[in-house]
Amino acid sequence: MSKLGRLAKLGSLTTRVTGSYLGQQLAGLMQNEEQRKEAVGKLHVENAGRIVQNLGALKGAAMKVGQAVAQVVDTLDMPAEAKAVLGKLHDKAEPVAWEVVKARIEAELGGPVASLFAEIDPSPLGTASLGQVHAARLPDGSDVVVKVLHAGVEEAVHSDLSALKNMLVGGRFLRRSKAEIDAWFEEIDARLAEEIDYTNEAGNLQAFRRVLLNDPDVIVPRVYEGWSTSKVLTMERLHGKPLASFVATGTPEARQRAGTALGRTFFDLFYGHRMIHADPHPGNFLFQPDGRLGLLDFGCVRTFDLEWVADYGACAIYTRRNQRELMMRHAVALGALSERNAASEETLWTLGRAIGIPFRGGAFTTGGPEDDAHEHIARIMPKVMIDSRLRAPKELVFLHRALGGIYSINKQLQPRTDWGLVIEAAYARTLKDAGRTLEG
Repeated sequence: MSKLGRLAKLGSLTTRVTGSYLGQQLAGLMQNEEQRKEAVGKLHVENAGRIVQNLGALKGAAMKVGQAVAQVVDTLDMPAEAKAVLGKLHDKAEPVAWEVVKARIEAELGGPVASLFAEIDPSPLGTASLGQVHAARLPDGSDVVVKVLHAGVEEAVHSDLSALKNMLVGGRFLRRSKAEIDAWFEEIDARLAEEIDYTNEAGNLQAFRRVLLNDPDVIVPRVYEGWSTSKVLTMERLHGKPLASFVATGTPEARQRAGTALGRTFFDLFYGHRMIHADPHPGNFLFQPDGRLGLLDFGCVRTFDLEWVADYGACAIYTRRNQRELMMRHAVALGALSERNAASEETLWTLGRAIGIPFRGGAFTTGGPEDDAHEHIARIMPKVMIDSRLRAPKELVFLHRALGGIYSINKQLQPRTDWGLVIEAAYARTLKDAGRTLEG
């Protein structure tokens, strides 16, 4: 579909969604409170279905930016049924014909595929909304995968994201201030811009590989620069089992190793190097039989300012140590608390303690019987969302997305680890780098 056609389709959807709410506002004048609430809830579900259907039909960039909804899902003013419908947006697409992909590889790498590779499989290993991956072998015998960016996504991704934002704002799905919403979408737009630049992804891969090269529990693939451009990325092929298969067949020892490595690596990277792999869905990991972890897809990576990480970590550590006043001081510095207020501080403290359940100390089984963190977070989030003094700095969009993804995967692996010691050890590196010490 042409860019003009995409904009027209998205514009029509935005008009239909926002118009439906204006219509309900008028109808609501003749309804009692219970009738209005029921009608709006039904409308939310219908509009969520419209969004999924239309973005799914557009495919490509529209489907990818549709997943931006997942970044702010807790701020959406809609019932659980509607959020579940939006959750059907996924990063899968129909395969692009081999002849189209082949022509793109040849144009980018400057030669016929037959001379560039000893062999390449015309059937893709996978197709996502932004690109397609093919298994191949280099002339020296190296097994690789070749990731090819779909044509046209560079032109569509930013306009599609803007249309989605207008739809969510116009439909009054988002309950936060305009400044917060703008910052969130600017953050998402920046990450998407990086994700459609494979030169950037190659740099991310090389940075993570340098940091993790000697880690016995983690494998990061090598980049083959001579076979890579901004639209084609060739990297070492990793083998292993996807999460579901590994959970079903892996030994308890292997699952323990993998789960511990998953969490430890996340905190070491964040606190020690101020960077995270920000797209931790199960498809981006391959598990070895012995529990070693292969990391894939480094298009979405987030780096952080040292002082911001120091304040964020202080909030986590002081919450873990039950030092409320010190936690609040750093929440203000972080930008999560705009002003000191008893009611807002109580809500923030309750949220912090809920997030911190796995980190309070002692061995803790993620996903085990004592793990009720998700339930506690779900109970407090409605109060968080209506409190204008509580803010979600833009850095949290992908940080908490990544943390939530790691937690979700580990609920299946169920490692038993003292996560409190893990973050204390990782945060010590931040303190050293920032020249800080803990108060109290």
